[in-house]
Amino acid sequence: MNPWAGEAALTIDGRRHVAKLTLGALAELEAALEAGNLIALIQRFEEGQFTTRDVLAVIVAGLRGGGWDGQAQDLMTAEIVPAEAAKVAALLLARAFALP
Repeated sequence: MNPWAGEAALTIDGRRHVAKLTLGALAELEAALEAGNLIALIQRFEEGQFTTRDVLAVIVAGLRGGGWDGQAQDLMTAEIVPAEAAKVAALLLARAFALP
């Protein structure tokens, strides 16, 4: 995992996965949002007002950006620590928009 490349790791079902918000993953994430845009999503995370749906959408986009070919439905029964997922989602957003 390379944080300088925007990557973050998430443990799913006891297995480590690398996630990254590529431009394509960000576009997919924006399309998945029912209301608002990426700026509104980032603001929700900054203000601690994010939802589990927000976390799941960021995680799915990040995993897909990291090469995973699954869908959100695949994570519905997966073992994921909620606090870890929220932390990784926030990290992915911060790393995607951090200046070099």
